[in-house]
Amino acid sequence: MQNLGPRLRGDDAFRRYNNAMPHKIPESVLVVIHTADLEVLLIERADRSGFWQSVTGSLDALDEPLHQTATRELFEETGIVADGERIKLHDWQLSNIYEIYETWRHRYAPGITHNTEHVFSVCVPRDIPIVLAPREHVQYAWLPLLEAADRCFSSSNAEAILQLPRRFSSAV
Repeated sequence: MQNLGPRLRGDDAFRRYNNAMPHKIPESVLVVIHTADLEVLLIERADRSGFWQSVTGSLDALDEPLHQTATRELFEETGIVADGERIKLHDWQLSNIYEIYETWRHRYAPGITHNTEHVFSVCVPRDIPIVLAPREHVQYAWLPLLEAADRCFSSSNAEAILQLPRRFSSAV
């Protein structure tokens, strides 16, 4: 029997571990996790020390609904379940198009240089348990809004965090 390595959450993580994943789809979600008093959860990437971000992830299929992608990625990367009642994802109806960092372009089909990112947020209790996907992230931190924005390596992620006060007040 073949050793398939450590058990990872989700089919996506399993496929990536076994290098069976086809090229990534250049359409993704960004999920900004925050508390009611606007502390922001950031997670540090396992493959790039010092690269802090919110939850991100690509669609698994071209027809995967964005809300489903955001729900799946939120759970895979943090263990947080958006149940639609206590924990609700908010679709900002905002998309960013950005150039894919050169270091990650090999994950996409040849010639793909840009990604479309759809922004979501989710308000959670400060004491919610966080369970990181160890192959993706090594640590997390709850930070005040401005500090979180400053720590993000992605400018679109930092900008989304800075928009939280306006976006969150209209969502409640």
